[in-house]
Amino acid sequence: MLGPLKYFFLWILPTILPAVVIVCALRAKCLLRYFPLNFYMLVACTTTAARYVILAKYGYTSHQYFRFYFYSDALCTICLFFALTALFSYVFREMGAGTYIRVGAVAVLLLTVLVTYVMVRHNFAGVSFADDTPQARRMVFDFIAKFSQNLYFVGAVLTYLLWGALKKLKETRTQLIQFVLSLGVYFTAFAASYAFGVLNPTNPIWRLFGPYATGLWLPIAWAYTFLKIPREAKLSPARVALGSHAPAHQ
Repeated sequence: MLGPLKYFFLWILPTILPAVVIVCALRAKCLLRYFPLNFYMLVACTTTAARYVILAKYGYTSHQYFRFYFYSDALCTICLFFALTALFSYVFREMGAGTYIRVGAVAVLLLTVLVTYVMVRHNFAGVSFADDTPQARRMVFDFIAKFSQNLYFVGAVLTYLLWGALKKLKETRTQLIQFVLSLGVYFTAFAASYAFGVLNPTNPIWRLFGPYATGLWLPIAWAYTFLKIPREAKLSPARVALGSHAPAHQ
């Protein structure tokens, strides 16, 4: 039985923080300007609330909760991936590269699906996704879990490439820089959390706290960006070239 504090930290806080981001975006009049980012937060808020409803109805060990958790995690990962590609569009908008970026994003997503499929098929030879067997269901869940992990890895690589592009182009829009930096921290922390989990599979504290902490970081960082950094704020080109993380508003 969870106590009030555990309910707050495990369910209420992860549900409220994404909603706070949307409120801050509305207040800053940036809801549509950064719609893909806000849509991801809306999906994250909704799926967390839905997970709790299913958990309360069916229980933690139920097949319904297990299945919904992995499906919703994959959905959130895809939404975050497209939020990241939207940041690419914002950076390269003046070059008219929006169409190429969208096509490239879809291609990368499909390639990730294909690579994940090949990885899973290697471990489940002779099993079909269409089969109604325990092995087939396990293969589906394994595919979804590995797809999310692979897409996180792709997101981390793309975020570092985007940060390199920001410095190369001497991008000065402070909000945009903060969004990219916060994503870089998020993906790096999540990858480190996953690595430590693999190296220390018997350490329940890290396995639980690592993903939880990284999950809270992103909405906090984005809410701060919307709330504290003016929409038209810019860094000086010299600070961008030096890679300064401190926002100097103009």
